[in-house]
Parts: sequence; structure tokens; C-alpha cells
Amino acid sequence: MTTGTGTDISLAVKLLRNGGLVSIPTETVYGLAANALNEEAVTKIFEVKDRPFFDPLIVHIALFEQVFKYVESMPSWAEKLFQSFSPGPLTIVLKKKKIIPDIVTAGLETVGIRIPSHPMTLELLHELDFPLAAPSANPFGYVSPTNASHVREQLDGKIEYILDGGDCAVGIESTIVADDRGAPTILRLGGVSMEEIQHVVGKVNINTSGPTPQSPGMLVSHYAPRKKFVIGFPDNSIRAAFLGFKNYSEFIPKNNQQILSSTGDLREAARNVFRAMRDLDGLDVDIIFAEFVPDTGLGRAINDRLKRAAAGHES
Repeated sequence: MTTGTGTDISLAVKLLRNGGLVSIPTETVYGLAANALNEEAVTKIFEVKDRPFFDPLIVHIALFEQVFKYVESMPSWAEKLFQSFSPGPLTIVLKKKKIIPDIVTAGLETVGIRIPSHPMTLELLHELDFPLAAPSANPFGYVSPTNASHVREQLDGKIEYILDGGDCAVGIESTIVADDRGAPTILRLGGVSMEEIQHVVGKVNINTSGPTPQSPGMLVSHYAPRKKFVIGFPDNSIRAAFLGFKNYSEFIPKNNQQILSSTGDLREAARNVFRAMRDLDGLDVDIIFAEFVPDTGLGRAINDRLKRAAAGHES
């Protein structure tokens, strides 16, 4: 099978209705989508990604009103966040109804719901009478894809179609917020900053790791390049690459370096981080050094991805 790539939403609709897999563009990263209510179709997602079945998936819908088809109830803080940041890079974890198969939620009684803001995927969702389960469209644990070519590089021949919506505007995954005894708790830092969330609902807790994931992106090692990836500054190392925030390293040739934002813009840095990691991973080097960005706003989410990428290479 050769994977098609294009902008044919009607073809994507047909494939998804028939239980197929389609890569979809979102404002965060490209997703690997299937009918969330079709257990056989969802199983294919895990098989294609080689994703462990204990790692739950996010369910994507078109409208806020559809949330109530799939969840039992919604606390007031969750409704405020939906109204403030959706469509957009926010996922909220709530107690699910039985209509959502257990395979989607890894057997948990909760499900993560989000409304993506990419116009092409919103149009697709409006054409469907079911929600889409859609983790990132890449082999499990690897760097997330932010354009259609990234998806093709890794999944060509394994899925039916890639809906090409251009480069992702945000570039890192959605922020995930769950209910913890009535209080909002961030499970994954992402495209909506902690400060933005606190501005709407007040103080929030953070719990971004655990032995059993309550949401995607909670595993200690994740988003990792194939090459050895470490946090730190290079010296006179040979066969090394560098991922910097604003400035190049004097110890490494510039063509072995990627800068996230020469102006120090964290939104630009977020858009570039996964692409930069991929580009460096393709170089003929043995090790990639990376530096943290300022740990504020979207910087927290960027640093979270860098930490998890490095965790897979710790000795």
C-alpha cells in the first residue's frame, strides 16, 4: 500500500467511515486518526505506532456541545477552560460515558477531549458523525510530526492517507488538564500556558508524571530522537550537534546547529522545536546537545519535551 497525500477531505471522510487510518493536521502536531467509537480501528492506531496499550488516546470533536455525548459531567472550571481556549491546544480529562471504548482510555474511567482549531480538521470533524481518536502520527516515543512530510517519512505504506494542512501553527502538543477532587490539575504542559489557565480558573496543580499514565505525554522518556540527546552545552566535541534557544555554540559548525528563535520568541521556539530535533537527528553525528529555554509560559512545555527526549538517553 502506498500512502496518499493531499487535501481531499471527502476521501478522508470515506476512509475514516470505513475504519481506516488518516493522518490529520492540527494546530499542535499531526495526528493519526481513527473512529474513536470503532475498537478495531483504534487498535490499528496502536499497531501502526507500536504504542503500548496502557497509554490513553485523546478524542477530538468539532463542537463544545458534543462533549456531553461522551462525558458524564463537567465541573465549572472545565467549562470555563473549554469556552476560553477551544477550539485550540487544550485537552480536558473528564469521566467518560460507556460509549467511549476502554481501548481509547487504556481502561481508565476518564477520557481526554479536545477541539482542534485547524480549519481543515474542523471541517473534517463536522462531516463525521463520530469523534476521532488521534495521537501524534509517528512511531511511539519518537519526535512528533509538524508537517505532512514528517508523517510520510515514518508511516508511508502503513496508513491510507495524509491530509496535508501545511505546517503546524503551535508545534507542540495540547495542554492536558484533569479533575483532581474538584480541582484542575495539569497532566501535560503544552500549547496553552499554565499562566493562561490560571488567569481563567485560578491556581492549578501540576502532576506531569506517574507510573501509570492518566493521559498521553506522561511517560518519563518520550519525544526522543534516535541519536543520543543530552541537556548541556558542547565543548570541543566532534561529531556533535547543538539545539540552541537564541544563540549558536562556538564549538560546533553552524550547519550542525539549529536555533529555535533568534529573537527569543517562545511561540516561535515552540513551532520549531520538533522540526529542529528531527533535522539534527538526520545529521551524521553521534550526539545532540540541547539547552533549555526560559522556563516561563510556553517555555515550560518546550523544556518538558526536551527533558523527556533526554530521559531516553540517560546512562
